[in-house]
Amino acid sequence: SLTILMTFVIDGRMAVGLKEKQLSQSIYSSLQELDCPLVEGLFLREDESMQELLCTPSLHRLDILKWICISICPSLNKKLSTFGSSQTNSLIEEMARFGYEMLLCQLDDTDLIKGLAPPLRQLVFLEQLLSLVTVPDLQRHSGNSSSSTSATVSVPEDVSKNTDFLSDVLSSPHLPELLNPSCNPWPSDIRELLFRREPSGKSCQGTADAFVSSSGYRNRPVSNKTKEGSLKEVSALLQKTNSVLSDIYKECTFLKAEHPNSSGSKGPSMSGQALQVALSDLSQLMSAFSQVYATDFRDYCNREPPQLSSNAHLFLSVHQLLHTCNKELQALHQATDTSRAVVKTVEQRQQARQFWSRGEMHSLPTKLEELKKKYEEFLSLHQR
Repeated sequence: SLTILMTFVIDGRMAVGLKEKQLSQSIYSSLQELDCPLVEGLFLREDESMQELLCTPSLHRLDILKWICISICPSLNKKLSTFGSSQTNSLIEEMARFGYEMLLCQLDDTDLIKGLAPPLRQLVFLEQLLSLVTVPDLQRHSGNSSSSTSATVSVPEDVSKNTDFLSDVLSSPHLPELLNPSCNPWPSDIRELLFRREPSGKSCQGTADAFVSSSGYRNRPVSNKTKEGSLKEVSALLQKTNSVLSDIYKECTFLKAEHPNSSGSKGPSMSGQALQVALSDLSQLMSAFSQVYATDFRDYCNREPPQLSSNAHLFLSVHQLLHTCNKELQALHQATDTSRAVVKTVEQRQQARQFWSRGEMHSLPTKLEELKKKYEEFLSLHQR
């Protein structure tokens, strides 16, 4: 019985996991079909990534939920846009109140809005919200856009509008203008081909002959000067394009990955898939920065620059004087260190004992004292 119970538990978890994956795919696809600006540039392919985006607490998920609520009721745009980045709790309470009014959650069910509820319950809640978005051509709602009431266009109204449009187009003077236009719609390169067409090639003319004849371009001679001028312009344009392509090819070293260089080694390889992944990452980073700028940085960037004092030159003079004083103090410190080193060297020289004459070790003061005594004895003998 325990084995059967464990089997039922495992099967139930697998069923819940499969249901979560299916709901994640369905909700992500619905957001893309509704042109949600918050999923643009997100090339998610794995079910785990979609579920992480929709069920993990984050500002991005909260913005997606806010966009869905505004899409259901555009009049909420003005109210929800008043909440700043520091008023997240108030925004969550307001969206919980909206879900309670739509009979989709409880009034105090803030965990469901924050993304702390079980994933399956969050996905069911998002699916129920998206089912209320009934506008086929949904316009993007920004913080400064004015909300407008929207409703689905019924099939009879669509048929009636199409009928009125066709009646207007097929009536005079639109129909004669379509059949026989006063302005030839063919471009100049097609006209040249039609002018040089031989009479035997009538199978492909049809409407083209009608347009050419109505515009008065048939059998119009083309001068050699015009042809030479066109050829020169085209040749110059081709040469300029080739030179630009050569410069671009030299800069794009990753395009040379398949071709070995002169030394036989290959350059750094970069495939188109790697470049696509890099562009995708760059797009995601730009989207994240735009979101952070809109929520946090906009208030700081729009501040007025500070007013600089008119006494700035005084600070410059004080800074220069302090710098000069620091240099003089450093010079005095170096002179003091040098004097101490000289005194220490002299003391060591005086106290050190060295070998003098007769192989005896004496210090310099002792030797000087001995020499002084010898001179005194010598002078005393000669002074007598």
